[in-house]
Amino acid sequence: MRTFIRCLVIALLGWARLHAQAVLEPPFGLRWGDTPEKLIDWASRHSLDVNISLPGDQPALRIVKISPRQGNLPGAAAQALEGRFHSGRLFEVTVHYRDPAAKADEMEIRFNKLKKELTGEYGALSANRQDRTIKDQFATRTLSFHREPVKGLFLLLAYTEIEDQLRQTREATFSLLYRNDNLRQDLEKLAVPGGQMPGGNGK
Repeated sequence: MRTFIRCLVIALLGWARLHAQAVLEPPFGLRWGDTPEKLIDWASRHSLDVNISLPGDQPALRIVKISPRQGNLPGAAAQALEGRFHSGRLFEVTVHYRDPAAKADEMEIRFNKLKKELTGEYGALSANRQDRTIKDQFATRTLSFHREPVKGLFLLLAYTEIEDQLRQTREATFSLLYRNDNLRQDLEKLAVPGGQMPGGNGK
């Protein structure tokens, strides 16, 4: 009886973890735990450029960046997508918004529109930082907000504006990051010899 109850508790905990992760799925049809091949295949179908980075000091990490030669990603207003994989499994996705043809004011309007949409979907975003620095006649303004719908799942929205005070020009970009720290921590445990997934057998 005790064994049955223990198995039931483990199963319920596993279901709860999966349910929580579904609250914040990554964009573009991706899912937490996907392999790099899924993202690369998607890029290939749409004739997008693929850049893969293998950090020498983090052998378990793979960074796959997808972008078109020109224009936006399919079905989106974004210009690049970056996936991070630990031990071959997706745990973080960043969507980059850049538009050389748009003025900084227009990019800020787009940023605020996306922030409003995210607030409607996930709840109010909390302010992380609001800074403005000046160096060598370049003024940099940064804004960032985050939301943690459930513990270990994060949204981070960040805006950066750079003003060339000498030439009196401004340009702005922003990014939206999805991060599954629960999965990352599980994968890091598995990467350690003898590591096991919580409450399970390491599978």
